[in-house]
Amino acid sequence: MNESFPKDHIESLWAPWRVEYFQAEHQSGTDFLSDAATTDDDASHLVVARRDTAFLIMNKYPYSAGHLMAVPNRKVVDMAEISESETLDLWSLTIHAQHLLREAVKAQGFNVGWNLGKAAGAGVLDHLHIHIVPRWAGDSNFIAVVGGTRIIPEGLRPLFERLVEIQKNLTPT
Repeated sequence: MNESFPKDHIESLWAPWRVEYFQAEHQSGTDFLSDAATTDDDASHLVVARRDTAFLIMNKYPYSAGHLMAVPNRKVVDMAEISESETLDLWSLTIHAQHLLREAVKAQGFNVGWNLGKAAGAGVLDHLHIHIVPRWAGDSNFIAVVGGTRIIPEGLRPLFERLVEIQKNLTPT
């Protein structure tokens, strides 16, 4: 086998925990975003904040520590179906997420966007959501570039608790 350095491709890193996600939340018919939209227990669903028509939730399978999603309460498939109030609440939560993440994880920048449709990488096809992914200068370090591996340095629950605590001291956005 001819190995090049640096690699000209990213290798697979086995992540068996992803099977639980697909089996529990996709194949069983469980709709974790709709469940989170209607729950009385935000902490168990990792819901960080709410507005009238949308909520902010932690991504259980993040691209980086602090990966959040702004989600309309109702299932919406097409951006054209989003109401004006949903648009305002989603945008407000996106801005709020940036404030929280600047404080909680000292984010220096953000990737903010939609994955619309399977071809665009959407993991949930029938419930639109905006990804808010914190970034830092140099966060694509040697392990990602050379090893093709991403490292998430913090657990979901401790970060969730910190985000909720920080939120208590922020001026509402």
